[in-house]
Amino acid sequence: MDNRKTYYITTPIYYPSDNLHIGHSYTTVAADAEARYRRLRGYDVMFLTGTDEHGLKIQRKAEEAGISAQEYVDRIVANIKKLWKILDVSNDKFIRTTDDFHVKAVQKIFEELYKKGDIYKSEYEGWYCTPCESFWTESQLQDGNCPDCGRKVELTKEESYFFRLSKYQDRLIEHIENNPDFIQPESRKNEMINNFLRPGLEDLCVSRTTFNWGIPVTFDDKHVIYVWVDALSNYITALGYNQEDDSDFRKYWPAQVHLVGKEIVRFHTIIWPAILMALDLPLPKQVFGHGWLLLDGGKMSKSKGNVIDPVVLVDKYGSDAIRYFLLREVPFGSDGLFSNEALINRINSDLANDLGNLVSRTVTMQERFFGGVMPEKHEKNAIDEEIREYMLSLVPVVEGYMDKLQFSNALAEIWKRVSRLNKYIDETTPWLLAKDETKKDRLAGVMFTLLESIRIVSILLQPFMPATPLKIWKQIGIGSNNSWDSAKEWGLYPTGAKVLRGEILFPRIDVAKELAALEAMNEKKNEKKEEKKEEEPDNLITIDEFAKVEMKVALVEEASVVEGSDKLLLLKLDLGNEKRQVVSGIAKYYTPEEMVGKKVVCVTNLKPAVLRGVVSEGMILAATKGKKLTLVTIDGDLPAGSKIS
Repeated sequence: MDNRKTYYITTPIYYPSDNLHIGHSYTTVAADAEARYRRLRGYDVMFLTGTDEHGLKIQRKAEEAGISAQEYVDRIVANIKKLWKILDVSNDKFIRTTDDFHVKAVQKIFEELYKKGDIYKSEYEGWYCTPCESFWTESQLQDGNCPDCGRKVELTKEESYFFRLSKYQDRLIEHIENNPDFIQPESRKNEMINNFLRPGLEDLCVSRTTFNWGIPVTFDDKHVIYVWVDALSNYITALGYNQEDDSDFRKYWPAQVHLVGKEIVRFHTIIWPAILMALDLPLPKQVFGHGWLLLDGGKMSKSKGNVIDPVVLVDKYGSDAIRYFLLREVPFGSDGLFSNEALINRINSDLANDLGNLVSRTVTMQERFFGGVMPEKHEKNAIDEEIREYMLSLVPVVEGYMDKLQFSNALAEIWKRVSRLNKYIDETTPWLLAKDETKKDRLAGVMFTLLESIRIVSILLQPFMPATPLKIWKQIGIGSNNSWDSAKEWGLYPTGAKVLRGEILFPRIDVAKELAALEAMNEKKNEKKEEKKEEEPDNLITIDEFAKVEMKVALVEEASVVEGSDKLLLLKLDLGNEKRQVVSGIAKYYTPEEMVGKKVVCVTNLKPAVLRGVVSEGMILAATKGKKLTLVTIDGDLPAGSKIS
């Protein structure tokens, strides 16, 4: 029987994307470092990541590509799995929300919440952001756009099932206040309480009828289960919850920590815990919301055109260098700035000059002075004792920081030792000791101190840089079976061990040349994108697609301003054999009086929409240039209702 303490760590499940940037790697590399650290400490670790594959934005992407939604996600999920492999991510499970077991388990969860009365049917009307998969009230919008991503929102009205989120408001506040480490960092906790919980929670829309790419509601197949019950439940369905074999669920739940970006802390600390409360399940011990990697002061985003390709960066500099930068550069929890220059400078200063130089100098001197073999006899003095004590103090400090997910601080402590050892070489001047035969034992003492210290450093680097310790162990002549606890002991570097000089761990990079090369690479990539746009315009449609659009001549019989809006006109249209009303955003360009009597072109087979509470049954066509807008009108005697083809 395995009596080790369990540790369950998760990242969010990611939206499948053709364009993965370095920001996508941040959470997962951090989770991997923590998972590797816990394994080294003897924990039975479960590390979960995966992909969130349902929803309107996936359905639209697939339609644009001319393939089914399942084909679309199947093709793209491989990119994420490839990235995790390249970055040496050691996840134990990878869940897809299209997995059959997940679909069935989520349907059971939905049914259970419905039977309990925590899910009920009503109607939703409000503003919806497709990229963020979030609903917003009018007051929450910023300049009429999504407050999270700044994109346009759509007014949506549809029949929906709702989760009684408001029911759990007081319990959530009580839990957060009684468990001060539940939301970290502290600033995220204050934000959730003051901005969301205390002002009051509204019930949550948890099903949709306006698209069909999702998990069907078993008792009402018009509806698909919306993202929150679907995606968030992955943390327990991946462990076997609501399945025949639920042994992993019983073993690992509740999770020790959910690692998430700060933009989705609200979903993981309010919606997800409320769902768990409704299911009578324990809550995760902690949700940690880290900051963003920023470019030029803005969040990394495909839509902003500042995507940094992690595959290219790993190919150029190696996985360990990228992992080190992500974990060292930014205190976990804060926002940080990414630039190619910062990355290269960090590689040069910390990895090439400090760590790489320490290992190279030590191995080279050991080969030169002792033929590579550690003598049995070595003499110590006060400075060696100082180094010994300094090195033995490292493990508890690193453990303290890792237990708080403070990766940058843990690495900073390791690098203080690396810097001290480089200084120790200059203080002890081994090259001068080697010239005096009477000081051979003292020289051996210096070399032992260096090699033993490097052994300890290399063991503690394993969670952060899994490939580098193996290279160091080979060069300093020890095996690969080096436990975490062995870094707590001094004197384990073996007599007779023989060093073997290898390739430089981290070659120095010419900053100016490298930045120029990266810039040229980026320009070439952009040129290829432009060429592709010219060769294969992505806005072309087939004749069959065009044939689906139904357009007719419409006579405007009445026109009025929509109450409460300075942009919208309500047009009453004669379409020959029927009457319709259309809401159009042309009030700044045409008065109601000007519109009456005009013959316009109306798209008649659009789904009805609700704008400012008014139903719009089509769309009239207009052309725009800059701030000018002109309606497409009909000259001549074409009667209302004439079909345009």
